[in-house]
Amino acid sequence: MSRLLRAARWVRWYVREVAGDSVYDRYVAHARACDPQAPVLSRRDFERNRTDEREADPRKGFRCC
Repeated sequence: MSRLLRAARWVRWYVREVAGDSVYDRYVAHARACDPQAPVLSRRDFERNRTDEREADPRKGFRCC
């Protein structure tokens, strides 16, 4: 049973990494480590800023070719 659980955890980790879901978690951890009192963006605001940044620079994604 532990092998199955370990495999399921690995698959969950892999899917989160590929989909980019863990990026926000890393941002929050970094922000808290640097300054625990600083305000942290909501997930929605973080994703909006991330999308705007990628759209502004074609080298970071959103390219058609």
